[in-house]
Amino acid sequence: MKLLKKITQWLVLLLASSILLMYIFDVDYLLRAVRTIYFKGYTTAFLEDYKEFPNRILKKGIAQPWALAKDYNSVVATDKLTQTNKELQSIAYLIIKNDSIWHESYFDGFNVNSKTNSFSMAKSVVSAALGKAIMQGKIKSLDQKVVDFFPELTGTYAKEVSVGDLSSMASGLSWDERYYSPFSIVTRAYFDDDLKKVILGLDVNEKPGKSFKYLSGATQLLAMCIEKATGMYLSDYVAKSFWQPMGAENDAFWQLDHENDGIEKAYCCIASNARDFARFGKLYKQYGKWNGKQILDSTFIAKSLQPRFKDSPEYGYGWWLHEIKGKKLFYMRGHLGQFVIVIPQDDLIIVRLGHLKGLQTKSDPHSNDLYIYVEEAYKMLEKRKK
Repeated sequence: MKLLKKITQWLVLLLASSILLMYIFDVDYLLRAVRTIYFKGYTTAFLEDYKEFPNRILKKGIAQPWALAKDYNSVVATDKLTQTNKELQSIAYLIIKNDSIWHESYFDGFNVNSKTNSFSMAKSVVSAALGKAIMQGKIKSLDQKVVDFFPELTGTYAKEVSVGDLSSMASGLSWDERYYSPFSIVTRAYFDDDLKKVILGLDVNEKPGKSFKYLSGATQLLAMCIEKATGMYLSDYVAKSFWQPMGAENDAFWQLDHENDGIEKAYCCIASNARDFARFGKLYKQYGKWNGKQILDSTFIAKSLQPRFKDSPEYGYGWWLHEIKGKKLFYMRGHLGQFVIVIPQDDLIIVRLGHLKGLQTKSDPHSNDLYIYVEEAYKMLEKRKK
């Protein structure tokens, strides 16, 4: 009994000392990480983790449901697609043809209204919000400097970085994207309760506007600029500018760093569903028009969907770019394989949400499952009755 008591005392002392050291070395955000992610058996953020954090609501307006094709769900998934959905644990797969849902499948207990984390698909939404702010004259142009909004920004090139550099991933920020390291800056940003302090603690030590380097911190800083320029919370601005005009069928949630007056984790973390995420694909496919009204500038969209740098043809402003079997496409992409893929020449939108992403190699900036989701959709469409 005495031995058990001693062991318990040592364990309590060890735990208390560990917590104290976390605060001393300024890594106390790990306590939140352990509580919300690691103790639940995950090694990284997961699809329904929005339930573990404070959120701000993107309120819907009058719903505009997607039309269903006359031959809705008349063609089953190919064997390869079925296998991929199983292996990578898809929870949703949609094919939207001519603005009508043609194929729709849900898995693992998820359904048409289930909310899951967008992860970095949110970056495309933040870029759209930038375009809206420019359209409204709240931000001058893509060339407006970030120090106009945050003069306290530090680093050798702090005065040179523009909002366009942030959107196109050419920011020069000191940042790393190691999602699975508990000590990386991206992990700190995900769990810290003062995200603004984290971002403004970064230096701009590489010359901005020169080359593509994917950094989530750039999108977070961009969102902070948009919030300052518009005088609105990002969620409220996106809801008013897009969520409501585009007729989203459900409210969505955007994770915050802390309760009440916290800021959105803008580089990620919109909790919504496949149908409503797809609306941003349709908006960009239509060059900013929705129900005959221009809600986002077409020139901004055209620029967004072209690579800024010749040596990085895979990225524009907030959107990934590619060509598969002669089909030019652009897409939203998020951690663990969240996709909204748009192929304008065939009036096609493909949405995939799920738990795992396909193989990502250093030689190809696009993961191998992207090709499967596109190619198998075309094989299914070929079986469509004429």
